[in-house]
Formats: sequence, structure tokens, C-alpha cells
Amino acid sequence: VQLQASGGGLVQAGGSLRLSCAVSGRTFSTVAMGWFRQAPGKERDFVAAISSSGGNTNYADSVKGRFTTSRDNAKNTLYLQMNSLKPEDTAVYFCATRRSPPIYSNSNYRGYDAWGQGTLVTVSS
Repeated sequence: VQLQASGGGLVQAGGSLRLSCAVSGRTFSTVAMGWFRQAPGKERDFVAAISSSGGNTNYADSVKGRFTTSRDNAKNTLYLQMNSLKPEDTAVYFCATRRSPPIYSNSNYRGYDAWGQGTLVTVSS
């Protein structure tokens, strides 16, 4: 399986970005997905998760109300819409496929078995 994340960049605080994650090599419509981020010198943190159908989502408290994850199963693509960005959102953002059957909660990085290369988001103050 291959995951290709894109859409990162430099944005001012209060701005918006939309990340995409193209998935190949796996039946995308059957796979739950997640977003994580890692700031310099910090651990990889959960951002958002979405079920295979897109009907269920989960968000970290730090992004709830500002970020929205969605998916287009016809295009094998996962999205993360990020609004009202803050400098503390600066990080490399990763998309990942969730293990099946799931053995950890969807906010635990151990529950994911394939990762994209990451895309850098920098929010200036």
C-alpha cells in the first residue's frame, strides 16, 4: 500500500489549508484512516480518524471544531480541512491506514499499519 500526502505549506495564523492523502494498493473503501502530526522534537500526536464509509469521525480535542476529515472513496483520497490555524498546529502531518481488525483505539498510532511520507504545515504568527 502507498499513501501520498500533499497540500502542506506556509500559512498565517487564522488561515486555512486542505491536506490530501492519495491511497493505492489497497481497497480504500474498506479501510479506516487517520491523521497524525509530529512537531519538531515532539512525539507523533493523533489529529483525526475516519471510518471506512466516512460516517464516523473522531478528533483530538486540540483540533475539534477547526479541522474536518473526510474521504472520497471513488477517488481513493482522504482529506483534512484545517481552518483557524494556529502556530501550535505547525508540524509534519501524516496520513495512515488503520489495522484490520483494529487492535487499538483509533487515536493510538500503534493501531495504524501504513503511513504516508508526511507533509509539512507551518503556521506563522
